[in-house]
Amino acid sequence: MEDTAVEEAEVSGAAEFAPALVAAHPFGHSVAVAVGPDLRVFDLQGGCAVSLSDDSGGPAHSDAIRAITFGAGGDLFASAGDDKLVKVWKTGPWRCIRTITSEKRVSAVAFSNDGLYVAFADKFGVVWLEAAGEDDEGHVSADSKPVSIFGHYCSIITSMKFSPDGRFIATADRDFKIRVTLFPKNPMKGATEIQSFCLGHTEFVSCIAFTRISGGSCFLLSGGGDSAVRLWDHINGCLLDTYDVRDNVGELSEPNETEDSNLAIGNICLTNNNSMVAVAIQSLNGLMLLACDLVAKKLSFLKVIRTEKSYIPTSLASRCWEGLLWTVMGASNMPNQSVSQLLTRVKIIPLAQKDVQASAGHDSAALDDTEVPHGEKLLLALQGSLDGSKQEEVLAAVLAALKVSMHKMLVKKNYSEERREQRKRGRNDKKIKN
Repeated sequence: MEDTAVEEAEVSGAAEFAPALVAAHPFGHSVAVAVGPDLRVFDLQGGCAVSLSDDSGGPAHSDAIRAITFGAGGDLFASAGDDKLVKVWKTGPWRCIRTITSEKRVSAVAFSNDGLYVAFADKFGVVWLEAAGEDDEGHVSADSKPVSIFGHYCSIITSMKFSPDGRFIATADRDFKIRVTLFPKNPMKGATEIQSFCLGHTEFVSCIAFTRISGGSCFLLSGGGDSAVRLWDHINGCLLDTYDVRDNVGELSEPNETEDSNLAIGNICLTNNNSMVAVAIQSLNGLMLLACDLVAKKLSFLKVIRTEKSYIPTSLASRCWEGLLWTVMGASNMPNQSVSQLLTRVKIIPLAQKDVQASAGHDSAALDDTEVPHGEKLLLALQGSLDGSKQEEVLAAVLAALKVSMHKMLVKKNYSEERREQRKRGRNDKKIKN
């Protein structure tokens, strides 16, 4: 019975959904949204949508983008996903300068702090490294190939981040663990020295983020399917504090909701000079704010910010010193959904300390569409558009998928022996020959 239930859930459509993603330029120059194979960028300085160009000679994205990120300096951007492509973009002219072909589907991507390397993780838990940028003459080496530097032993890597000091690369997986690896001086020869394991989550780890005291110590934050946000001393692998969002389940639930709601952590984002953590929760129409005291090494509840009932954020982004949070809701790979229906919703939430204190209770703190920077131009560029009837239909389907999706994607499935053999025969993960 258990195998049958899981197998039915696997093919229900929501199990394969790909959440919309948002990323903010570290210096506020632009914001990017990805939904399905579609990458949308808005230039916040010029006040216009960006037209992307591709000089890499590689194919465009043809399947769901699963990871996007800006480099620490803001001059590079990467997108990667189910089409086994990693595309590196130069953000000044917004042109793709490198297309890397992965052997497996890609689940996470990150740039080294110096911008010299792009790291990506595939669905088999292997982390690969490739030179990221151009040489002094603006050329990309045609002979460069990605090199595998370490792995998580067939566990899907869900999130990957470089530490602010560039010393470590942290990787989280669906088998409840976080690995912190020393990033070597010659990384193309492999990263074999494990600094620590951060063990404490009792379900999949969905997201990680580094935070630091100004000019001082660095720490790691994580969120997962066990409804917990955890603060770590990643150098020693020590758990410093845990905040369980179920402690405030009364704040999260509407009167007609039950306590059985899926409260998996979907995403976390640092803001307000690392003093505040915004937390997206699987079934919450809005987000939770936690105070992050890095001196006392404590996490504490601040408040719940409610949005409209049809809005559950799938991704969060912010410049850590700026009290402005970008959120997006959307999904692709859903039943009967075409590329023209890749609709997203973008909401911006001001999180300056005075705004948080001033907005009490569950009142929405999101900016009205008329208050969004660059207004309708930005929303049209990042959200896409449909006629009114289709829009409500698509968003309703997205909302239903979001409430059940993450566990179906990341919790390990149990299969009967017969079903396991069927899956082996139908696998399509053969290595791509260049």
